Amino acid sequence: MLADPNNMHYRNNMEESTSEASAGLGHNIDRRVTGRFPLREDVRYTVVHSRALKTVGMGKTLNFGSGGLLFTTEHRLPVGHAVELSVTWPALLGGKCPLQFVATGRVIRSESNRAAVKIERYEFRTRGNAAATASRQ
Repeated sequence: MLADPNNMHYRNNMEESTSEASAGLGHNIDRRVTGRFPLREDVRYTVVHSRALKTVGMGKTLNFGSGGLLFTTEHRLPVGHAVELSVTWPALLGGKCPLQFVATGRVIRSESNRAAVKIERYEFRTRGNAAATASRQ
């Protein structure tokens, strides 16, 4: 699908869109197959440089889709590196149990304070209830 410069979707910056055009690559083609949804949740990330060297940080999600995730970072992440993500999910399982979105992927774009990751594998895990955990101690 070619970008229409009159369409607001294509004029948004990297915070709202992760299309190649918005990343400054000079292309006007939005290659995403899936839609993006604004989602502002805590994210923990681990960039895997080697088995012995990893970079860990915290941020906030900016937008989310089944194929990728855009989030704030503490520093520039290296493009092409594997990354492990853990996002606090806003919905509860069965209306009671908090969830965590856990994914692995590759950094496909990066700036000094945000990065886009293509998701390769993901799962939802249950999170412990902080109140229940505190009462057991």
